[in-house]
Amino acid sequence: MPIPPQLAAAKYISLTTFKKDGTPVRTPVWFAESEGKLYFVTRNDMWKYKRIRNHPRVSVAPCTMRGTVTGPEFPGRARILPLQEWPAARALMRRKYWLLYLPSWSRKNEFLEIELTG
Repeated sequence: MPIPPQLAAAKYISLTTFKKDGTPVRTPVWFAESEGKLYFVTRNDMWKYKRIRNHPRVSVAPCTMRGTVTGPEFPGRARILPLQEWPAARALMRRKYWLLYLPSWSRKNEFLEIELTG
């Protein structure tokens, strides 16, 4: 599915992950887009990472820096990228967000990919 213009033009997306009981949890994240997929980085000790690892169903919507949703929500599936796919995801993120050039990288950071499903 191609990335809708509302998402492609956004600076932040509200990433909704789901707890084991189905409760949605929204988190604003920086993201980059390429070839119909969205990429973002997070630490592997964060709850959103753990929820995605346990259940890859997510939804995304354009939002403000503070997470206020500003457009329609789209369902998707997330996957944790293997190490060999990180350079391409990192390059996409750095192209969009200059702050990623700062030396704030943690060994716990990992890249994830979202493919919209509907």
